[in-house]
Amino acid sequence: MIQQARLILFTVLVLTACSNTPTQKEETRSSPAPLMESNEVPRAEPLHRFANRPYSALGKTYIPLISPGGYKERGIASWYGRKFHGKRTASGEIYDMYSMSAAHPVLPIPSYARVTNLANRKSVVVRINDRGPFVHDRIIDLSYAAADKLGIVNNGGAEVVVEMDRTRMRYTSPVQDSSLNKKTF
Repeated sequence: MIQQARLILFTVLVLTACSNTPTQKEETRSSPAPLMESNEVPRAEPLHRFANRPYSALGKTYIPLISPGGYKERGIASWYGRKFHGKRTASGEIYDMYSMSAAHPVLPIPSYARVTNLANRKSVVVRINDRGPFVHDRIIDLSYAAADKLGIVNNGGAEVVVEMDRTRMRYTSPVQDSSLNKKTF
């Protein structure tokens, strides 16, 4: 009798294991956009060995800052999303439109900057991990998540202040390379 009960229990377990129930992975895929991250927390990181070299894009040469000090810039921010989501950034990382990141033409990669929307005074801290924007009047390209937190997704852009305080947003130097080859995009 006990052996028969064990056999029935074993059969039920095997059949249950073979049944077609949705997995956590399948449920996640059908959900809407992932939760957006909060502000980036600045941490000491080595500078990227190649992304901080002088480069040219659309006929203009850029020389990335290695020691930006009390960097502050005012201008138009834009954002980039689905078209670049999942593609490589200048740092070699995969772009995630739901992360708190940004592209800047000359700030060190990686580094951290505070971006403040002048229209509504909302502010975020982003991690610079890409180069751009290469459009005349834009000073920074924000991830979708950062743009959403600043309230600029629907407008496509807004006037902002980008600040980097070296005393609070620290980083370490990369291994130095004697050759500074220009990179062209």
